[in-house]
Amino acid sequence: MSALLEVTNLDVTYPAKGFGKEGFKALHSISINVGKGETLGLVGESGSGKTTLGRAILGLAPVSAGTIHFDGKDISHAGRNQRRLLSRDLQVVFQDPYTSLNPSMDVGQILAEPLQIQGMEGAAARARIAELLDQVGLPMDASDRRPREFSGGQRQRVAIARALALSPKLIVCDEPVSALDLTTQARILDLFLQIQRDTGVSYLFVSHDLDVVRHISHRVAVMYKGEIVEQGDSQLVTVNPQHPYTQRLLMASPVPDPDRQAARREQRKQLAWT
Repeated sequence: MSALLEVTNLDVTYPAKGFGKEGFKALHSISINVGKGETLGLVGESGSGKTTLGRAILGLAPVSAGTIHFDGKDISHAGRNQRRLLSRDLQVVFQDPYTSLNPSMDVGQILAEPLQIQGMEGAAARARIAELLDQVGLPMDASDRRPREFSGGQRQRVAIARALALSPKLIVCDEPVSALDLTTQARILDLFLQIQRDTGVSYLFVSHDLDVVRHISHRVAVMYKGEIVEQGDSQLVTVNPQHPYTQRLLMASPVPDPDRQAARREQRKQLAWT
């Protein structure tokens, strides 16, 4: 499988606030790759650096060392014009489906915006919007309604449709189901899988939940304090992890059986990892 995204020895350092202070190094020598039509799950606790990695790939975090190659091109320090061209092939779905959508625009306007930026208007744009709504399982009249008129799951479907508008090659999914209830989470994850089967799009899927990344990912990379501590096949990493930190993440995942949950809690306490 050829790599669509290659991140090599990536460091991200945020400038210090105040004269003479050292900057904060958020990422340390990160190396990952995502193949065409593949999903790489990126998992870790809050503050592990997983969202920062996604932001660096999108050009929203400063790259201080290393490289990011996308579709064979170095985008580590891409300028505004190059980023605009990249938006056709590289998109994002954010965690909160409400704040990521403009509340003053109806769904049709939200979906038309990326199309218009790339020069698609009129009948062609309307046809594409209808196609997108169908692709994410929303009714045609959704285009005339505003985000506040939808449930959280429906709003996330709108956000996914917007990301799909230009038929991207890679979508960075930043905790896209964490704000949803469990039933809606399952439906949105199944939607991501179906879209991938239909279009061949790749995902970098950021989550704190091992169960979620197991469901959707081909491979998984585990982050802790800005570093990759374990990486490999999804089933191996999420079912039989080798690194103590990943083992603790697995033990922290809730299970419906109270006895198993109690046993997991005790196992987690016994794992020596700081």
